[in-house]
Parts: sequence; structure tokens; C-alpha cells
Amino acid sequence: MLNTPPASRITSTFAPALQAAHDACASQNYPLAALYVVATPIGNLADITLRALHVLQLADVVACEDTRHTQALLRAYGIDKQQAQLLAVHQHNEAQAVQTVLEQLQQGQRVAYVSDAGTPAISDPGARLVAGVRQAGVTVVPMPGASSVTTVLSAAGVTADSPAQGGFVFAGFLPSKATERSQAIQDLAGELRAVVLLEAPHRIEALASAMAVLGERPLTIGRELTKQFEEIATFPASSFPAWLAADANHLRGEFALVLHPAALTTGSEPDTRVLKLLLAELPLKTAVKLAADITGEPRNALYKLALALKAD
Repeated sequence: MLNTPPASRITSTFAPALQAAHDACASQNYPLAALYVVATPIGNLADITLRALHVLQLADVVACEDTRHTQALLRAYGIDKQQAQLLAVHQHNEAQAVQTVLEQLQQGQRVAYVSDAGTPAISDPGARLVAGVRQAGVTVVPMPGASSVTTVLSAAGVTADSPAQGGFVFAGFLPSKATERSQAIQDLAGELRAVVLLEAPHRIEALASAMAVLGERPLTIGRELTKQFEEIATFPASSFPAWLAADANHLRGEFALVLHPAALTTGSEPDTRVLKLLLAELPLKTAVKLAADITGEPRNALYKLALALKAD
């Protein structure tokens, strides 16, 4: 949850920020009849952007996951909205809520959509809402800001030793059922790139046990990111259960995790020379298949390398 200040501190703490938001943004164009997808802090209230504050003040309607949570957030910034201006749009009613939001937009209103924390429509609800609004031909305006995905990546120090390891994969929350979660982790074991995961505190021990099979592959844990008791640690995946057990506080808070790229052992680097020669003469899939047959390298690794070589 967000670090919401006591009511007595709200006006004095954020009044200058609201004025700064007005000064910086009032001369910009914020069209009517538009859906504004607004990122909110993942923990520290001070991480709100000036544009987000300005749009939340302008909005005729604020669509949100939890109206009570969002009302508290708005009041923390000194933004006063009537209960009738808050519209619940969450994972259980998102498809049906699209029509309600479209009706507001067709009346020429500005609608801001916020999730409980972070950037909407990434892991939180919002994607169906955005898709429905765009399909109706209505303007969607993104308001960038905090995201646990980019926050944990920026502190993980992910490096790549080959083109096939470049970039990252966002996997979000893995399945809650043990067998499905184990299968998902088996799939991740073959992924050469970094993988970003999210997890809730009540499921973190089960995730740690399942990820221990990944052995020495480095894992960065971000716990309570941007909050007072933020903790970031990197260790082998096999040490994850022991790290949780070492301190009861390690089980608290929301988690964002980075599974680092798999280490390339001697001889595991795909044969770039052979692949380049084949790519110069053949379609990508054919070149990858022949390169795998010739070199004995894994086809998945060769395919990712071929894509990187084509991009270069």
C-alpha cells in the first residue's frame, strides 16, 4: 500500500506540488473527450508526476480499481473529488465498464484511469479498457510514471554477454497452482534473457521454493520498493528460500523480481559465423534449423541470436 500521510499533513505537504503542477502544465493541451491513463506511485507518494497531478485535478471522472483506495490517494494530494466522480473499473467488471466509460467520453468528459499503484494496463487492469476506448476511435493519452517493472530493473544491474541475452521478458505473476507454476519456471529456465516477475507476500514462499531449481542463476529481489523499508538483494535462485527464512520481515510487502540472464558456459555461445553465413543466403527459420543441425547448438538460442543479428 502507499505511504499515505496523516490528514493534518496533506495540505502543507502537497500544496506546493499542486501549484507547481498547475504552473508547469496549465498552458499545455489536455483535450476533452479523452481517456488519460495515469501512472501513480508504487509506494512513495512523492513519486507522482506534475502531469499526473494536473490531470487528476482536471478529470471529470476518475476510473479506478478501488474507489476507497483512490479517494484516499487523491485526498493525500489535496485533490477533492465527489464520490459520484469515482468509477470502479477492476478485473471483475472491466469488460462491462468499457461502455460506461465510453458514455462519459461521448459526453465530452475527461476520464482518468488509475490502478491501485503504478502504471495501469501492464500487470494491473486497464488493458481491456484502453483497447475498448481505442476501438471506439476515442483518444487515449498515456501519463507515464512509476512502475515496479522498470524500478526493479534499474537497480538489478542486468548485463548481457551475447545478443541472445539482450532485453528482458515481463512474465508478471506466475500461476498460483503448484503444477502450473512449476511448468512456468521450467519454461523460464530455457529463457536466456532477463525475466521480470511480480508476487504478493502470501505467495512468495511458494514461488521461492519453485524457483530454487534454477540453481546458481542470479536473482534480484525488490521488496517494498520506494517505501521506507525498501530492500533490494541479489543472490543465486537456489538461495531464495533461505533468504526468506533468515528474517521474518523478508516475507512482508509486495515483490518485484528479476531473474538475470542465464550464464553462458564455455562452448554454449551459438556459432555466430555459421549462422551469419546461412542468414546471408536463406530465410531466417531455414538458416536457424541448418545452423542447429551443423553446430549442435540449441535451436531456441540460435533463433534469438538470428533475430538480434537481423536487427543489427
